[in-house]
Amino acid sequence: MDYEAQLKDWLLSDAMRMSALKLTAQFFAENEVEDWFIAAGFVRNLVWDKLHDAPASKLNDIDVIYWCHEETSIYRDKLIELALTEQMNLPWSVKNQARMHKKNNHPAYTSCMNAMSYWPEKQTAIAVKLDEEGELCVESVFGLESVFNLTVNYNPKADESAFMKRVASKPWFNHYPRLSLEL
Repeated sequence: MDYEAQLKDWLLSDAMRMSALKLTAQFFAENEVEDWFIAAGFVRNLVWDKLHDAPASKLNDIDVIYWCHEETSIYRDKLIELALTEQMNLPWSVKNQARMHKKNNHPAYTSCMNAMSYWPEKQTAIAVKLDEEGELCVESVFGLESVFNLTVNYNPKADESAFMKRVASKPWFNHYPRLSLEL
């Protein structure tokens, strides 16, 4: 199976996700930020919903990540969330990855992809965006196979206790009974 083509097909047929991507692309183009994505559950849950033949699960948040070393305040992230919410009432969660290394006790991140390489589980380190031509781009630090194979894998670059806390706190295994945990 061509995982990327399948994921793009599912995204293109999801009106809410495509609207969120278009709005976010427009916002970051207007603000001249090139390194941005919508990541995590926005992508992962779509795949798991489809593979379980389940209706679309409710997103607790829409993780918008970007990298901008010039302005790293939390205040800027909140302003972006507000601007996006004014256009589309969704649970936006915006984080500049140029500052998130401090919260996570990691070396300074150099890009969104570099930041995702530290995320606790591999299936969350998948991101999508629309490029300058409006084409759908899929990026994954660890590839798409594990999310399509319905596994949850620990990222050895991350803190194992953080991974285990996330696994325990998320309803993944209840909502997606075919998932398996692989350490």
